[in-house]
Amino acid sequence: MKRFVGAFLLVLLAGCGPSGAPWHATNITGAMPALDFRMTRARDGAEVTAADYRGRVTILYFGYTNCPDVCPATLANLSDMLGRLGAARAQVRVLFVTVDPDRDSLAILKQYTAAFAPEIDGLRGSADELASLARRYRVAYSVKAGPPYEVMHSSAVFFFDRDGRARLVTLTTDDTAGLAADVKRLLGGP
Repeated sequence: MKRFVGAFLLVLLAGCGPSGAPWHATNITGAMPALDFRMTRARDGAEVTAADYRGRVTILYFGYTNCPDVCPATLANLSDMLGRLGAARAQVRVLFVTVDPDRDSLAILKQYTAAFAPEIDGLRGSADELASLARRYRVAYSVKAGPPYEVMHSSAVFFFDRDGRARLVTLTTDDTAGLAADVKRLLGGP
């Protein structure tokens, strides 16, 4: 009987530790493919792939620089989340992939992302590269040249671990403290 009670208490206590704590974002481990892309980084004009981000927690978000509300709010929240990580923020990159490459030149993307945080990389790809990446993560977007010029895109934010595996997704970034806690767990910290 003592063994049973002891084992029962051990199981209960295991759920109280960090590994048993619930995620703030939705856990999608095993449900989505690993990070894979080839695009141009706005900061330095370099062609980058997912391999360039291995070893870091990578956050993927699709948007555009002329977005009036959702994109700047999301990037501001992700910037706040990065601030909550302290020195660990150097081990994290946010990838802001434009869904409007006709208007979002590399120079515009560079200026836009720099206004939020140095850990946010603006990425721009060809129509095929963008469609391939969006399809990979089931992200919907459309651009209607107009008039009026209209852009629609999903608000999903994906979190990948250091090995590039899709681990979390969220549709809202308002809980910056909770997302920071999730990223710390992905980094292997408390």
